[in-house]
Amino acid sequence: MRIREATAQDRDRLRELYSEFVQEIPPPPGIPVDLEHELSELDDYLGEQNVALVAEDDAGQVVGFALAKIDHPGIGHLSDIYVVPGARRQGAARELIREAAIRLRDTEDADVLTLGVQVTNEDARTAYERLGFQTESLRLFAPIEDLLERSQRAPRGPSFGSAHVQTDDENAVQQAVRKYVPRFGRSGGSVVAGPRNGWIAVYDELCDREPGSLRRLGSELSNATGAIAVTIGLEEGAVVRYNIFERGSVVDEYLSVPEYYKPLPPGDAIALGANPTVVARLTGADPREFRRVVRTAQTPEELGSPQELLEQIAGLMGLSGAGHGYEGASEPGAHEIAHR
Repeated sequence: MRIREATAQDRDRLRELYSEFVQEIPPPPGIPVDLEHELSELDDYLGEQNVALVAEDDAGQVVGFALAKIDHPGIGHLSDIYVVPGARRQGAARELIREAAIRLRDTEDADVLTLGVQVTNEDARTAYERLGFQTESLRLFAPIEDLLERSQRAPRGPSFGSAHVQTDDENAVQQAVRKYVPRFGRSGGSVVAGPRNGWIAVYDELCDREPGSLRRLGSELSNATGAIAVTIGLEEGAVVRYNIFERGSVVDEYLSVPEYYKPLPPGDAIALGANPTVVARLTGADPREFRRVVRTAQTPEELGSPQELLEQIAGLMGLSGAGHGYEGASEPGAHEIAHR
């Protein structure tokens, strides 16, 4: 395998390879791609200030390419790299990246090389990580019409929740709360109460405002203590959600109206229904009664009072104090934590 600089004579072959690249790894659904526009930009990389490399096999056939440039002073960017399937696992991609890095360092004083990769491209991500690449940021996308529709919808009501850890080691829970909550954002304070019925309860002001932070806290508490953790709460005054964590991983998840926030594929909607067998094993709840009470629906109105549903679910799990969030959590014996 030989790596060399691409020339104008390689233009047609580069266009072929780039077209194969787009067909093999298309952009995510909803992101348009103008192939002709992308192909027209190939010429820009054949100039003196950018890096365009090709990989040739032993027969002299071009089987891969890499395009790179300086994004900012000291920062090089590998914009595209592709090797045909039949020439992979022979070191071509590694050598293309290596040569691009050397050229950007020696000619443009680059200290760092960046690249982009789709989240779903696991093989490429693994290969890049082996070379020392680290995740620096995530690029998110949203179809504009969906964004406008969702941003127009106002929450129906307030959210609140609590995390419950199946342990009597209150000190370990307090330490974990002090360590992890500040990583999620600015919190007005936390309260650790218990143990009650074998569970220590945690309430947090930030987690009431941002239910996603409550789920992150549940995962961290479970992982830090090695215990079962349950996060449970009311979101937008309309739907009930709980998550059960074992060693930091979600083992059961429930949302009373699975498609409350957005339409879901059938399998994803079903996955947000309760699993009474798992709940019974981890919390001691009666599986038959749990199945009867913990239902899902198309709208919140079909399930009646969400506050009552929340308290029923918590009661079946043996969780005390799940009917409120941070506000009202202070009680005799509870430990209040102020975050700096």
